[in-house]
Amino acid sequence: MLGRVLLTVDSLGLLLAAAIADMGPTHMQNPNWPPHAKLLPSSLFHNAQTISLSVILGLATLFYTWRKPLTPRLRREYMGISAFTGSIYWLAGLAAILFPGTAGLDPEFGGPGFPQAPVFVGLGRCGLVGSWLES
Repeated sequence: MLGRVLLTVDSLGLLLAAAIADMGPTHMQNPNWPPHAKLLPSSLFHNAQTISLSVILGLATLFYTWRKPLTPRLRREYMGISAFTGSIYWLAGLAAILFPGTAGLDPEFGGPGFPQAPVFVGLGRCGLVGSWLES
């Protein structure tokens, strides 16, 4: 049961924390973002895409975490899917810092830095460890 709890915590991070962070003053409410990030004045395309991806992965993680398997093999398969859907967003967030010119925090907010790294590692770990415990 601890594994499912960890996967649920991971799912809540995907469903809520990522959206709350992206809707804040450093992202969607930041008037200094370039036009490509703000495709339309009322629609911030990249953030909307990221939030949508996070919510979809969170729902998929919850679905496979709590889906009742008919066989032990299906249980392992569901937990593998949960590990993937529950960790891929966080792994991608960690990998993003490796691209040239990227930063985890803009200078106007105290950067350079990568303050989201511990959250990405923690929630990604919840997904991977939770899945492993349930398998």
